[in-house]
Amino acid sequence: MKLLAFTDTHLNKTALNRIKAKSLKYKPELLICCGDISIFGSGLEKAAKFINNLNTKTLIIPGNHESPEEIKEICSKYKNLINLHRGVYEYKNFLFFGWGTGGFSFIEEEFEKIAKQFKKSYDKNKKIIFITHAPIYNTKLDDLPMGHRGCKSTRKFIEDTAPILTLCGHFHENFKKQDKIKKTLIINPGPDGMLIEIGTNNNKK
Repeated sequence: MKLLAFTDTHLNKTALNRIKAKSLKYKPELLICCGDISIFGSGLEKAAKFINNLNTKTLIIPGNHESPEEIKEICSKYKNLINLHRGVYEYKNFLFFGWGTGGFSFIEEEFEKIAKQFKKSYDKNKKIIFITHAPIYNTKLDDLPMGHRGCKSTRKFIEDTAPILTLCGHFHENFKKQDKIKKTLIINPGPDGMLIEIGTNNNKK
């Protein structure tokens, strides 16, 4: 399965055009957006229209620059945009589970409630792909000069459910970085998109 993932584009024309070029070149089955396609909500309509026009189903969550309500509304307007925040999307033998917003707290109590429900009900025969905005605690993706500043709640979720892949963003300093928690590959795909081929370990910038 081919995925083209991106995060924190913030209306950057160069980044968006590179996503378009990679989408045309690699023909991914799904696009994945880890949030922050706008600048505090400004330009959200323009960015959403651009991504929708790539004509590939796109799973999207809010970052800290969009509210859940804004992402829900914009996804209702465009046929190729799917709001994954607090939800699940099934594709083939995969379960995509999304949690957006945040990026500034070690503990996300609301996420822990949603994650508890997910862990009770998900199909154990499906492979989990976790999409979130904040980086995962104590990984290369949340490592800043002042120390690790990622989310401990999402790390606990990963340790409990072992997704095959986790995608996140938020810390621009760590674009394109990768790490692992046991068998879970964790990637910050950056704003210009990264092709991820599930089953081949072949990630292309």
